[in-house]
Amino acid sequence: MSNNKDVIVRLIDVEKEFDGVKVVKKLNLEVREGEFLTLLGPSGCGKTTTLRMIAGFSHATSGEIELEGKNVADLKPNERDVNTVFQNYALFPHMNVEDNIAFGLVEKRVPKAEIKERVAEMIKLVQLEGMEKRKPAQMSGGQKQRVAIARALINRPKVLLLDEPLGALDLKLRKQMQLELKHLQQKLGITFIYVTHDQEEALTMSDRIAVMNDGVMEQIGTPDEVYNHPKTKFVASFVGESNILESYVEAVRGDLLRISLEAGKAVLHAPGFKKEEMIYICVRPENLQLSQTPIEHFSIRGRIIEHIFAGSVIKTVVELINGQRLRVARHPGEEELEVGTYVYVFWNPKKAIIVHTVEEQIYNIIEQNSNRMYKEFVEKYSATTEEV
Repeated sequence: MSNNKDVIVRLIDVEKEFDGVKVVKKLNLEVREGEFLTLLGPSGCGKTTTLRMIAGFSHATSGEIELEGKNVADLKPNERDVNTVFQNYALFPHMNVEDNIAFGLVEKRVPKAEIKERVAEMIKLVQLEGMEKRKPAQMSGGQKQRVAIARALINRPKVLLLDEPLGALDLKLRKQMQLELKHLQQKLGITFIYVTHDQEEALTMSDRIAVMNDGVMEQIGTPDEVYNHPKTKFVASFVGESNILESYVEAVRGDLLRISLEAGKAVLHAPGFKKEEMIYICVRPENLQLSQTPIEHFSIRGRIIEHIFAGSVIKTVVELINGQRLRVARHPGEEELEVGTYVYVFWNPKKAIIVHTVEEQIYNIIEQNSNRMYKEFVEKYSATTEEV
């Protein structure tokens, strides 16, 4: 989506404390008009608390929350131009579909003729024609979710907040509803702020993703940016599957790094790093490769210990000499090396994601241990050359 859209929601240095513990820390966030933004993170990271503060169900301990440029931090939920859809739907069991959807308009004393017209419009929008008189107990999970969304949208909010709205659905229906929600948002042009812990869901639906961890927003960007260019070790490990190798920069020549790991050495192309720095190398399973023969610039070796069938891919588990296990993804039908085979692990240097460690300290012992362990590995298996 375009970056020149107006900012409709802005959080400025927002913090939230519970019993003296900060669950949201100095959060700064801008959400653009018409954007589908997802707050993604594990349980307890502060994403739902953030959503509740925007909605007005929870008050920020400090900081400002703006809606269309106006500070709404002290306004009640019904005084904010937002609506919320919850995971448990929160439908009235004694009301039918029409009455559930119309509830907000009835409370606002909207004329009956207008209510009837707008309810019919919403029922058509969420594809529930013919179910107007059904009660929640007579509907599937996906149908109830559509009612909850229609009830929120009928008030024509500027921002729709969704707190894990698909969490109670089975996998197949969840995937179907992901696409329906995204298409609905695009059709209406309403700003969606969506909370989930499901990384695939976030990647599928979002214009941008804000990844949260321990009350802090670690990165915000497009799905491509967050997946292919993570800025921290946490983002690399949480968004998608990554093999993460802690490494030590032995030497730097231009944009080339010679790095040392506990399980071997490698040469990488990575500008912006310095000698004697600790770094994390993140390689997705689909970008990791195996060879039975030596590979130029790589001396990372291990042993295949398992093949895992995962539907469209097979994941081969390789155990390195330091006990770390890496996963290599390949398609069914490709050559499968036997369990127990010793292999070299390598990757296209351009496919590696390299991030700084939190503490850039010099650990010479890493280099010493790396050389010692690699030497011991070679000596131990030198007699089994037919396997290597």
